[in-house]
Amino acid sequence: MSDKRTPPTQAELEILQALWGGGPQTVRQIWEAMGSRGGYTTTLKLLQIMFEKGLVTRDESRMTHIYAAAVAEGENQERMVGGMIDRVFGGSLSQLVLRALSAKPTSPEELAAIRALIDEAQKEKRGRKK
Repeated sequence: MSDKRTPPTQAELEILQALWGGGPQTVRQIWEAMGSRGGYTTTLKLLQIMFEKGLVTRDESRMTHIYAAAVAEGENQERMVGGMIDRVFGGSLSQLVLRALSAKPTSPEELAAIRALIDEAQKEKRGRKK
């Protein structure tokens, strides 16, 4: 995702999640995957806007256009989290983690995964110092 690209809105994220989960789809398929909320024409209009913004691609080779996410889910998440860290936490990753851990209960499995990520980050940092 280009740094110049604005982050997707909540409605655009819902469409992207349908595309990430189901792959390339028609407008109708996307609309149905979202529970037929918001109206078919609203979904179509959002997809047209998203195409202009570079959030989705559009295959026009058939009578029914097929839309696909133009950016990977993980890439989008990283960009949005990075922006949030800068805007909300003044660039402090530790403040984000502290707030996240205090905001919701954390399962033992999630804590173990977090510890493993911290251990891996420490190993990488030590490896760069050599």
